[in-house]
Amino acid sequence: MAEHNTIGKEGEEIARGYLKDKGYSIIEQNYTTKRAEIDIIARLHQGFLGLGENLLVFVEVRTKHHEQYGSPEETIDYQKRMRLQRNATAYIHRTKYRGPWRIDAVCIVIDQNTGLLKRISHHESIVEN
Repeated sequence: MAEHNTIGKEGEEIARGYLKDKGYSIIEQNYTTKRAEIDIIARLHQGFLGLGENLLVFVEVRTKHHEQYGSPEETIDYQKRMRLQRNATAYIHRTKYRGPWRIDAVCIVIDQNTGLLKRISHHESIVEN
């Protein structure tokens, strides 16, 4: 497996644990459409916020070993956000989901020498729907 695939899988594992700790339920991972892949599809129960319903969250995970040539956030350009939106919309149509949803990004930096987590950032609603 190529190094970028290995770090990507490691980042997805870290992101799943992070999201579970924040109260998300993981529905699917590595969901593939004709055009691309959605890293994580999760559900967040918002009853505690007074909204009383579940929020479907599509999560893009970006992982890097260092930020010398830019942050993981900088790799999510306009075209990537539009692909994420198309894929999320396709999933919603296929499953006939009718509730609220959003697209998030979890950006991770892992120390290349130690393999330890240096930072994790959760960015909510990176694409308007």
